[in-house]
Amino acid sequence: MFDMMKMMGKVKEMQSKMQEAQEKLAFIKETGESGAGMVKATVNGKKEVISVEIDPSLLTKEDKEMVQDLTVAAINNALIKADASAKEEIKKSTEGIMPNIPGMDLGNMF
Repeated sequence: MFDMMKMMGKVKEMQSKMQEAQEKLAFIKETGESGAGMVKATVNGKKEVISVEIDPSLLTKEDKEMVQDLTVAAINNALIKADASAKEEIKKSTEGIMPNIPGMDLGNMF
């Protein structure tokens, strides 16, 4: 028999766990590289850019466009890694709270 109070308790528990998981996302850090490591970008699990490192040898006027392209590539690489780490953190935080419903991926909520 369906127990509405039990279900509401599970929903509250899930909300609490999701809040905890969101707070942990700020501590996830992933670094992406491009140009064989000449440009590095670090982002957190909230998809915020924390830092960008550029090899000094690239900092010439002639290489400006290449540096811009490498920076974008490094940031995108780091964001992909951070997204995967954030989804894993959400999955760990909500494991066992809600039933496994096919197609319901809580990691995609962020």
